[in-house]
Amino acid sequence: MRFPQGSLVRGAVTGLCLLVLLSGCATRSISDSGYPAQSSGYGRPMSTQYRGELTEFNVLGIDQDAVVSDEAIRTALATRQRLTLPRNSAVMLVQSGALIPDEAMVKAFSQYYQPIAFSGVPEEGKGKANYAGHLRLAAARSGSEKMMVYWGILESGRENMSTKVVSWFPILGALVPDENQHMRIRLKVALVDVRTGQWEMFSPEPFEDVDFSSRGSRAAVDQAQVALLKNKAYGEAVKQLFYKFSN
Repeated sequence: MRFPQGSLVRGAVTGLCLLVLLSGCATRSISDSGYPAQSSGYGRPMSTQYRGELTEFNVLGIDQDAVVSDEAIRTALATRQRLTLPRNSAVMLVQSGALIPDEAMVKAFSQYYQPIAFSGVPEEGKGKANYAGHLRLAAARSGSEKMMVYWGILESGRENMSTKVVSWFPILGALVPDENQHMRIRLKVALVDVRTGQWEMFSPEPFEDVDFSSRGSRAAVDQAQVALLKNKAYGEAVKQLFYKFSN
C-alpha cells in the first residue's frame, strides 16, 4: 500500500514536533524538588534523604483490611461535625516526604496559625499500621487540636525552541539552543481533628510558570521556578484553609 509523499512528510514532522515538545517532561515531589541530574551530566542528584510519601491511609487512619459495615458508615455520617480552626491556633504541620515542612510553608502558615513542625518521612516497622494514631497522639502532646498534612507534586517539561526563531549560545565549545521550561505545582491538603480523627481535604488551584533558560542556566532557572511556585501555592493553600475553617 502506498501513501502520498506529502502525508508521510507531514506525519514525520508532526511526530517530531510531539517528541520535541514533550522532551524533558518530569514529575517530582515538593519534598524532593532539587534540580535532577541530567544524562548530559548537568544538574545534581535529587535528595538522598527522600524516602517516599505518606499515604492518605497512613494519615487518615483508614484500615484497608478492616471489615466495613453499613452501620459504621451511618454512624460516621450521623456523628460528623464541621471542622473549625480559629486563628492563632496551634497546628501540627506535616509535609509528606519531608523531615520538616518547607520554610515557605512555615512562613505562610505563621501569618494565621502557630505551626508545630513534625516529620512527614514515612516510617517502616510495626507502628506503620497505626501511623495515624501515632500522629494524632504526637499532636495532642504538643497541644495541637488540629493537624495539617499536605502533599504536592511539581510537573515540568521543556519546550525546545528549535521550531521557532532560535538563538544559539556557545557553551564550552558547543552550540546549545534556548529552551522554555513549563512548570506546574499541585497541592493536596488534609486537616485532621486530633480528638476525633475526623478530617477534611481540599486542593488549591494549580499554579503554572514558564521561564527561558540556556543549558548553562537551567539548574538556576529550574530552582527559581520551584521557589516561585511553592511560594504562590503555599500562600494560597493557607488562605483557603483560613477562609474555609476559621468560622
